[in-house]
Amino acid sequence: MSRARTSIVLPVLGLLLVGAMIGATGFGAEIVPPGDVLAVLRHRVTGLAPTDLGLDTIVWQLRVPRTLLAAVVGAGLALAGAAMQTLVRNPLADPYLLGVSSGAGVGAAAVITSGFFAAAGLWALSVGALAGALAAAAAVFVIAVAQGGLTPLRLVLTGTVLGSMFAALSSYLIFRSTDPAAAQSVLFWLLGSLAGADWTRIALPATVVGACALALVAAASWLDALSMGADTASSLGVPVRELRIALFILLAVLVGVLVAVSGGIGFVGLVVPHAARLLVGPRHRALLPACALCGALFLVLADAATRVLVRPTEIPVGVLTGLIGAPVFLLLMGRRRYRFGAA
Repeated sequence: MSRARTSIVLPVLGLLLVGAMIGATGFGAEIVPPGDVLAVLRHRVTGLAPTDLGLDTIVWQLRVPRTLLAAVVGAGLALAGAAMQTLVRNPLADPYLLGVSSGAGVGAAAVITSGFFAAAGLWALSVGALAGALAAAAAVFVIAVAQGGLTPLRLVLTGTVLGSMFAALSSYLIFRSTDPAAAQSVLFWLLGSLAGADWTRIALPATVVGACALALVAAASWLDALSMGADTASSLGVPVRELRIALFILLAVLVGVLVAVSGGIGFVGLVVPHAARLLVGPRHRALLPACALCGALFLVLADAATRVLVRPTEIPVGVLTGLIGAPVFLLLMGRRRYRFGAA
């Protein structure tokens, strides 16, 4: 893929993302025109032209944090999906392959059904989900290493089996709960939602996503080599074992943090990397920025749609991403010129 095409695609994606974020901020139970959104943003940035207090609350306090969180989570999930597909060399891999999402579900279910959520709110839910996610990743790591190392096959099998076990444990916690509202809260969280976004919940995921993105881009040439196979990578001087361990830890932390703030949002990390490969090719130095921009754009638009499809209520964003992602994935895989990997 030519550098000239990449230099065009990335700025276009960036402009589309900015436009989508401004437009998405206006969607909700009450539609806010883009001009009013820009007026609020201009007032907040420059202090000029003060706006209506109610409009300022809707746009700045409620919708801007949610839109920013959608962009951060979408970018992070897409980056994690691309890195996971390289780690296990499997086009069907997604960020939740390591059982992180299922482990987070156990932590979230334990917090909600035990009553801690009612007492401590969203922070207790996020902490419980993050603890469950990291515990699940640690279990996958220990078992895979004990049985022979972090090979693609062992990671896929261990992550899939433990993920099923953690999902069953979450179901058990929901089943034994005597509070129907708590069970409904768990199910809504498991399907993914950005409804609890506020300014205090953006800094941590944004920092983690930014740091992980920089680390992945710095290792882009090694990731290219790894995508062609361990033997090829080793012959090119890549420390394959150390790279796999570093990728595993990075992905566990990245996905754990994202799941803790948004729940399990499916198909973003599976579909977006394939779409990005069609746009800029398989080389990671161009693929990773394209994944981040495409993932952010996709989730911003999907989250905006969940607020208007069944107004005044909203559906979990994971439901919509699944309904959109499945046919899009099949369409992408049907293209004859598509190739997975760095070949």
